[in-house]
Parts: sequence; structure tokens; C-alpha cells
Amino acid sequence: MRRLLLALALVATACSAPAAPPTSSSAQDKALSWTPCHEGLECASLTVPLDYDQPGGQKIKISVAKRPATGEPIGSLLINPGGPGGSGIEYVQDSPVSETLLERFDLIGFDPRGVGESTPIRCLSEPDLDSYLSLDMTPDTPEEKAAIVAGAKEFAAGCEKNAGSLLAHVGTADAARDMDVLREALGDSKLTYLGKSYGTYLGAVYAQLFPDRVRALVLDGAVDPRVSALDLNEVQAKGFEVAMRAFVEDCFTVADCPFSSRNVEGALDEISRLLQRSDLLPLRNQADSRVINDTWAAFGVITPLYDKGAWEVLRGALRDAFAGDGSQLLRMADVLLGRRMDGSWSNQTEANKAVNCLDHAFPTDVAAYEAAARGAAEVAPRFGAFVMWDSLACAYWPARSSEADLRITAAGAAPILVVGTTRDPATPYEWAEGLAAQLESGVLLSYDGDGHTAYGTGSPCVDKAVDAYLVDLAVPAEGTRC
Repeated sequence: MRRLLLALALVATACSAPAAPPTSSSAQDKALSWTPCHEGLECASLTVPLDYDQPGGQKIKISVAKRPATGEPIGSLLINPGGPGGSGIEYVQDSPVSETLLERFDLIGFDPRGVGESTPIRCLSEPDLDSYLSLDMTPDTPEEKAAIVAGAKEFAAGCEKNAGSLLAHVGTADAARDMDVLREALGDSKLTYLGKSYGTYLGAVYAQLFPDRVRALVLDGAVDPRVSALDLNEVQAKGFEVAMRAFVEDCFTVADCPFSSRNVEGALDEISRLLQRSDLLPLRNQADSRVINDTWAAFGVITPLYDKGAWEVLRGALRDAFAGDGSQLLRMADVLLGRRMDGSWSNQTEANKAVNCLDHAFPTDVAAYEAAARGAAEVAPRFGAFVMWDSLACAYWPARSSEADLRITAAGAAPILVVGTTRDPATPYEWAEGLAAQLESGVLLSYDGDGHTAYGTGSPCVDKAVDAYLVDLAVPAEGTRC
């Protein structure tokens, strides 16, 4: 599944982390030349090795954007919005931190290797990507299963053909090494970092490779590196079910709730029936020519669960869908997947698959996904099978990494703050507990709330604690709950 602030299936078998190789090759490679960009920002390009085992070989470019501090800066604060596949360049344009942090840090966003403006991975043409993401991810017949298998193979083959040597070098460990080169180029002796969703895994891998270079890391909406890839999918599917239930309960408190049932179980059944109906008879599409089947409908339902502020939009989209019109659900699915209004695609979906399939040890047997889908459907009836089949391309991935599924302890690192939200739909609270327990210096900050990630989403308690930690290195007491 995807994680963007979100999106995706991470980790599996634990193994020891390799020693971190050198992260730079020359002073010239590390130079940053800033130019004005994006209405008040400054942009630069960082040169890094494609392969850190061959630092003198082929180089690639990492795009970086800076929002200069409004006051006297402590240093730089690197940020990552998640994904994998989310653009840090776009994220920094939104100024996603408090005025306090904007005053005290140069805010730095970057597109990780393979993403956005940083040597982007491309796998399929835009029409082919439309077709791939229209596959029925809840197959009911041998023909539908065969179509998923063929689509997964085509996607993997397209990545191999179009990405070439880059495909084997877009893993999180190499992105963490890029981040260390960037830290040095910015003139910071140690890293200060805010990562959300997948960005927590990037931050944790950085701490594993460079524990002595950690100043302060906030890992918000955490991923648990101990969980196997398909088990992680199942837990995430259950997280969406928890968030769906919270949405329904909240829906009954407002005037525009679209459910005809007046109890939670009845409303959840209405959503199940909607997905089942769209599998048999697609919803109307007033936006373009795509067929809105249950795959698009499920993506559309999942997307607004990430943000409680979007629940009003979901209520309207469900009202339309119950009447047969899936156009709003399709628009929300496009936001999640990176499809623009004009039909063009960012490379978010392709980068997401490329990083996840390289980072983790996925099964190579279709039967494993089929069995996992059946099991997940039992505990997450609306989203379980859908989430499992969505990972099938990783079974045919042409690139492999010796750094898959790093064992993360970050021994020797300064205190690292892990933030978990109790009803997070994409990165369940138990993952935050797991990551904080694995990090030798991990400290868990809990938020009793809804939505994906906690910082900057409406909790003054969380925001105050995070700001104090990043600015003054004031670590919240163990067990702090907001």
C-alpha cells in the first residue's frame, strides 16, 4: 500500500546494517549554489554518487530548496513528507512547521533520489499508468488475477527498461547517505530532521548509518522496521478500517452524514456494498474516460481518511457515490497517486514502488500474495485484499539490494523523538511504539487523535513538545501523551 504523508509496505527480515561508506567525494561535489525560486525560496542542486561503493563513478543530482530562517538560525532543519515518492521541494513551499521553527531554522526540502526533480524514476507511459492503476485489485476470477499478474510484470519490466542503472540505487539507505552529504554541504555538524510517514524510516536509517551525526530527529507517523512486508500491509489495512470507523462515528454527529443507516455497523456495511457494486458495475465518471471500478473507489475512500479536515469532502463524495457518481472519489484517488487535473502524472507512484520494492524482501510467489489477501480480508474486509495485491509488482522486481530490511537500533545516537497517533489510518500507533522501542535512544510522544501524523495537524500539545525538542533539545518525558 502507499504512504504519503502517506504511503507503503515497508520492511521484513531483520539483518545487521552495513558500515556506512563515505558520503562524499570532493569539495566540489558538495558545493551548493543558491538561486531564487518558488516565490521566496532558494534552490540548489547537490551532486552525489549514483553508487556509494564507487564514489568516483557516475554522479546524479539531488534538487534542494531552502526557506531561509526569519530570525537568527540555529542551523538547518531538513524535512521529508513521506511516500516514498513525496516531494520535499513541494513540501517546503507549504511551510509545514510552526513560526517558531521558521524563525530558528533554515527549512530545507529535497526530492530524494529517483523522486520529482532528483533524477526521477519513470516506468510507464501516462496512458499505461492509467491502465495499470485501473486493474481490479480484488480479483474474483482467474482472468482478473491473470490481469493483475500481467500488469505487475509489465510495470516491473518498464522500470527496468526506462530507469536503467538508477533502479538499483534508489533505496532508503542511499537516500540517507545523500542526506548526510546535504547536511555537510549546508555546514551543519549534525543533522536536525523532521520526517513524516515513510520519512520516519528515512530518518531511522540515517540514525542507524550515522548515529554520531544526529542532533535531533522527529519521526512522526512512524513505520516499524521489524514487521515483514506483507504483515505490514495487513496492519496498515486494519489501520484504514480503524480510521473508517472513526469517520463513521464522527459522521453521525453532523447534519450532512450520507448514510441511511443510523448505526456504525450499518454504515460500514453501506461502504462495503458500495465497493462491491463498483466492482460489478462501475460508478459514473464525469471527469474523463476512466472506468471507476472498486480499485479507484477504494483509493478515493482511503485518501481523505489521512486528514480529519477532509472528512467533510469524503461525506460529499460518498453521497454522490451512493447515487452512482464516483467523480469525487476519483479526484481524491488522483491526489493520492499523483495524477494531475490535465491527466499528466508526477512520478510519485513509480518512485513509491521503486523504493519499496528495493528496500524490502517481498515474496516472489503469486500464491503468497493470494494467501495474504485472503487473510487480510478477514481482519480488514474493506481494504485488506486491495492492499495486498497492490504490492505484487515487487514479486517481479528486477533490482535487488544487500541493504534490504536493515536492523535499526541507532546505537549511540542522541535522543530521537517518535510521534504516534492513536487512530492514524496509514501508520498505525503500534508502529510508533515498535520503532521507539527499537531505537536505543527512542522516546515516544503519543497523540490521542485522528488522521495521519500529528505535528502541525491541530494539537498544540504535540506542536509545543516537538518545537521545544528541535529548538532546545528538550526531550519530552517518557510516556507523554497529548
